[in-house]
Amino acid sequence: MTDNSLLRLDLGNLIYLIRGHKVMLDEDLARLYDVETRLLTRAVRRNHDRFPSDFMFQLSDQELANLRSQIGISNSSHGGRRYNPLVFTEQGIAMLSTVLRSERAVKVNIEIIRAFVQLRGLISSNQTLARKLAELEQRYDQQFKVVFDAIRELMSPSSLPKKRRIGFGGETDT
Repeated sequence: MTDNSLLRLDLGNLIYLIRGHKVMLDEDLARLYDVETRLLTRAVRRNHDRFPSDFMFQLSDQELANLRSQIGISNSSHGGRRYNPLVFTEQGIAMLSTVLRSERAVKVNIEIIRAFVQLRGLISSNQTLARKLAELEQRYDQQFKVVFDAIRELMSPSSLPKKRRIGFGGETDT
């Protein structure tokens, strides 16, 4: 993968939400860094003290099964991975550049951090939009409260006109 193709790559498709964290898989990162996944994980394990649990964690069997069904990670029974993938948070990805120590790692990390920042911006704008919509709904409900009250009053049985009986007597039905 050339540096130019890296810039065109939509990194947002490689970011997943797991355990409430936005993370990237070790194999996706290895592909971006142009190294084998086993070499990336070896470098991380050699520097384990740089990767606390809020920077990196290993997927559980259930999380891996869910991810396999969503994105098609290979199954170990068919010659794929023998262990569950490591996933890295934004901070863990930033730490990877210090462990890998290559020019490419620095360039890739810059683009990944930009993707995380862009994703945070999108989430923030969606939350702002949701808040504005809630405010409009409240305002809408208050403006049309009179209309809703009138409709409810018309729908209540006590406000309906009394029906006249059919037949002789002309008495009203109660």
